Amino acid sequence: MPAPTPSMEDYLERIYKLMEEKGYARVSDIAEALEVHPSSVTKMVQKLDKKEYLVYEKYRGLVLTAKGKKVGKRLVYRHELLEDFLRLIGVDETFIYNDVEGIEHHLSWEAIDRIGDVVQYFEEKEERVQTLKEIQRNNES
Repeated sequence: MPAPTPSMEDYLERIYKLMEEKGYARVSDIAEALEVHPSSVTKMVQKLDKKEYLVYEKYRGLVLTAKGKKVGKRLVYRHELLEDFLRLIGVDETFIYNDVEGIEHHLSWEAIDRIGDVVQYFEEKEERVQTLKEIQRNNES
């Protein structure tokens, strides 16, 4: 089965997060979180149902399938990892969310795994982070 599209990924990521935070995800919650019309959410939720990422019943709500939970969890991990990475390398906090949104769908899972290795490398020893910051300060002067 083909991988979800970037748009499907955005929805699955948001639905997974809403379910984790609130225990449920309504069409209105998803629409608000993604800043789209509820009718757009309904159409996408129907597509995700057809692809077996979730089960959707009109007026009753939706539930992620095991497949949907697995993909959603991995997408949330990817997003959080990329935020951690950008924070680690000194990207200004005001840019991080939009930067991650701009790149997350364009990276292979191989690249994500390697970024995870880099984050782990720096997090294991604080002096590594300090060395990086020192290099950045020297490059700015």
